[in-house]
Amino acid sequence: MRIDELIVYRIDKDEQVLNDISYIIDCYEKFGQEFDPDDYIESFYSCMQKLIDMAGNHGFHGNLWHCYLTNVLVNHENSYSRATEIVGSVEGSINDAVLHDIVIFKELYDYKFNDLISKLSIKDFDIIENYNSGTTPSKVYNQRIMERICTLAEKFNNDNTPQQMKDTLTAFYKDYGVGRFGLHKAFRVVENDGKTEIVPILNITHVKLDDLVGYEIAKKKLTDNTEAFVNGRKANNCLLFGDAGTGKSSSIKAIANAYYDKGLRIIEIYKHQFKMLNDVIAQIKNRNYKFIIFMDDLSFEDFEIEYKYLKAVIEGGLEKKPSNVLIYATSNRRHIVNETISERENNMHVTDTLQEKLSLVARFGVTIYFGSPDKKEYQNIVRVLAARNNIDVSDDKLMAEANKWEMSHGGFSGRSAQQFIDYLLGTFID
Repeated sequence: MRIDELIVYRIDKDEQVLNDISYIIDCYEKFGQEFDPDDYIESFYSCMQKLIDMAGNHGFHGNLWHCYLTNVLVNHENSYSRATEIVGSVEGSINDAVLHDIVIFKELYDYKFNDLISKLSIKDFDIIENYNSGTTPSKVYNQRIMERICTLAEKFNNDNTPQQMKDTLTAFYKDYGVGRFGLHKAFRVVENDGKTEIVPILNITHVKLDDLVGYEIAKKKLTDNTEAFVNGRKANNCLLFGDAGTGKSSSIKAIANAYYDKGLRIIEIYKHQFKMLNDVIAQIKNRNYKFIIFMDDLSFEDFEIEYKYLKAVIEGGLEKKPSNVLIYATSNRRHIVNETISERENNMHVTDTLQEKLSLVARFGVTIYFGSPDKKEYQNIVRVLAARNNIDVSDDKLMAEANKWEMSHGGFSGRSAQQFIDYLLGTFID
């Protein structure tokens, strides 16, 4: 099926199903009556097995051959797919090269297997063409992404020409992007054989900013800065600081969910990984997405020097910091770096070392405070969460139980209020 003629969408040897099925089709069409089924039947059944395994891992349903080809296209990062991600169509000769490739993919997509499977005496190929995945969850994609790929496979089925198929694919790149950054919203950093890799987080909590009761001023400050960022205007690095359990981390997760459709992606990185920050930025700086590098619960003891890596990235060296990257951090400490008693009592208080530590927070242009609620605010949070979860308990009893919970579970905070509601949901109250 001419896959060796592909120009932009070159196929790796790892794509064994595509390589093997294309080879079998080519041999069948080339040898005609001399085609010996015994030479190919085992390989064909192996491809069927791999397609079913793919359905189990990815959650695909319907025509698995079509889903497989679609998955190849939406994950193939090349000069065209990266150029059109988030922004859509581009001009130039690259379109002619891509259309040449899509002609080949459409031949693969539209291929009728009836004669071939009859020649091979394959049984039950209709399982592949009409697969029911049941309720098995995807191990690779979340439900939303899996359905988008299956829907795209169906759209390709309605495209009558390669140009229409190319247009459909380009529209997908514009709406969702390509590859890991297109299909996922949140990522973590790992080191693999000495190389820095950015890998998807498959199941990010689907929290919304409205789920966080109160903190309206803080939330508006965060959303205003983020909206400026995703809309291409000037924006600042953000530090969310304050008491534990007040919703700082939840706010960042909510931002990831709220602005995914506008091309925002979140990459979580831990303190011990700061030496990899430059590698991370090198991998994302030329993409069309907006990236927030997220550092949760950020703090440094006086003997730790990882903050120097962070300062270097924020300040930038000879190379200008990419405009599509911001840093958002949460911390229980206003100044992030612990200030020791000896430093505070030193007569030469403003030493170079101390100033270097304390200057880190100044690199965050926006600082947002999340303070613990007082008793009245805590009780209001409990009431709102109880109503949202349809908990039918008298207000007097709800408040009495909430106050008892607070005294033994860390005091007044949004976290303790949510934990209390979770407790009620799992416990029968008379």
